Order: sequence, then structure tokens, then C-alpha cells
Amino acid sequence: MTHTLPLASPSAPSEAPAVATSTLARLARVVLANEASTTLSPFIEADREQAVADLAAANHFLPLTTISVPGPYVLHLAIRDGRLIFDIRNCDDAPISAIGLVLGPFRRLVKDYQLLVDSHIKAVEEGREARIQAIDMGRRGLHNEGAELMKQRLAGKIDIDFDTARRLFTLVCVLHQKVSAR
Repeated sequence: MTHTLPLASPSAPSEAPAVATSTLARLARVVLANEASTTLSPFIEADREQAVADLAAANHFLPLTTISVPGPYVLHLAIRDGRLIFDIRNCDDAPISAIGLVLGPFRRLVKDYQLLVDSHIKAVEEGREARIQAIDMGRRGLHNEGAELMKQRLAGKIDIDFDTARRLFTLVCVLHQKVSAR
């Protein structure tokens, strides 16, 4: 089962020539595979919702292998057989290309993310405000490191800005939680 995360209303294909290239190099929607199969913790759900809201507000996403296919794009994110799959489609959901990344380089960061989530939940239960703030700072640093890794791994395949990479890393962590919970 999949869960669609709408980001913004896509431009009609007939508008493509009149629309600036920067509005075409973007995601209109993200679909997370298997998201509805398990329940997320409130902290992870809040991170997912914030990532989606931030992507809706602004993102830069341009597949370099299919530059001739104008955006905006629909991204189906999945984890299959130890690989992170970027299934890129047009707004009519017709496939454009798929890119698979080995999940291994992300594993340490995803594991650290889960440890931060667990620590945050415990700190909230104990009412430790200073600890919660420290965990939030650590989470921001972890997301920044994940964004850098995402940009490196997608170099030459998909052009994304730092903020888009950061939000996509958050969604990868959410997906990993779903795969782990099965």
C-alpha cells in the first residue's frame, strides 16, 4: 500500500513553455511506498508532516538523466532489496525513470535518527526540556549530514538543493521505519 503526499498543484503540460524552468524543476507530489502498513510514532509522524510541508513550500528536483522531460515530477520513494528507489514520474503518473541507491551509506544515519527519536520520546515522558532541546539540535545536525549524503549519492543523477535533500532524507528515515516495522 502507498501513501501519497501532495505537495502543490502541478502546472498543466500545455503551460510548460511559458513557465520558468525553475518551476518545472520541482516535485509536485511524493508517494511513500508501504507507508500505510504500520503506525508511526508521533515524533516521526511530525517529522514526516514537516518534511512534506517544507517540500510543498519550496523544492528543487531535476532528474539529470531525463532533462528533456519537463517537470514538475512525481516521486515514488521505496526501499526494496536494500536499495532506496527513486521512481520518477510525470504528473500523470507515467514512468520517466528509476534510480536505485544502495541503502548501506544511509544506515548509520537512519539508525542514529531512530536513537534520537527514542531519546526524544523518553525526554518528553520525563519532562526534561533541556534534554529535548539538545536532542532537537542533534536531530538538525543529523538531518544536515543526511542531506549532504543524499546530494552526494544523487550527484550526476538528480539535481537537488540542500533543503530538498534534507526533506528527502527525513522521508527516507520514515520509510526505513516502515520497512523495519514489518
